[in-house]
Amino acid sequence: MNLVLLDATELSAPLPRTDPRARHILDVLRRRQGDSFDVGLVDGPCGKATLTALGADALTLAFHWGPSPAPLPATVLLIGLPRPQTARDILRDATTLGATELHFIATERADPNYASSTLWTSGEWRRHCLAGAAQAFETRIPAVTWTHTLASALATLAPAHCIALDNYEASQPLGHYHASANTLGDTASGPQVLAFGPERGFGPGDRNALRSAGFTLAHLGTRVLRVETAVVAALAITRLR
Repeated sequence: MNLVLLDATELSAPLPRTDPRARHILDVLRRRQGDSFDVGLVDGPCGKATLTALGADALTLAFHWGPSPAPLPATVLLIGLPRPQTARDILRDATTLGATELHFIATERADPNYASSTLWTSGEWRRHCLAGAAQAFETRIPAVTWTHTLASALATLAPAHCIALDNYEASQPLGHYHASANTLGDTASGPQVLAFGPERGFGPGDRNALRSAGFTLAHLGTRVLRVETAVVAALAITRLR
């Protein structure tokens, strides 16, 4: 946890000592009364918090905020619904790397039962995004959905630079395309959309739908990667832009 993140609703009340962030402040950062540490307001500015009082049950904090951060470059991920544990890794790492939207979608080969996991229904997913943001010393977390089909997700896309990662029918590596335009967008400097199949990959109907929506198929080399690894690799390559 490189940055202690708080929601706006938490600023006016003491932080309970049972909260993992309080334990981090006391046991990892080893802060005591009067000490300061880095803090962030979720989807807002970073700043400094001062531990003004150390009670038996809670920490009292005072805050000094810096300027609001500049908007992140628009980076949208469409991901075939994976197993919950895989989704947890993607939520954390894609947030760390600056994705602005994560849409976990039903595709031909995705298991639709994954959408009913407690990861989504309990709101647990947000905790993994916050962990990714804290790792990156960042306050912004992506918009996340898990109820779209591929067709409904494609229908919501604004003009963008769109690439689908595919091991089977792509003829060029992702690095070949990341600086070129495509049919859905004006230039490569605009928003970008990356689509990933589920663990079993895209089906033929998925590929047809993606091509019809203006996506270019690209690959990440000859090795077959886990979905969570492919997401990290693709985001790292596109960040070169």
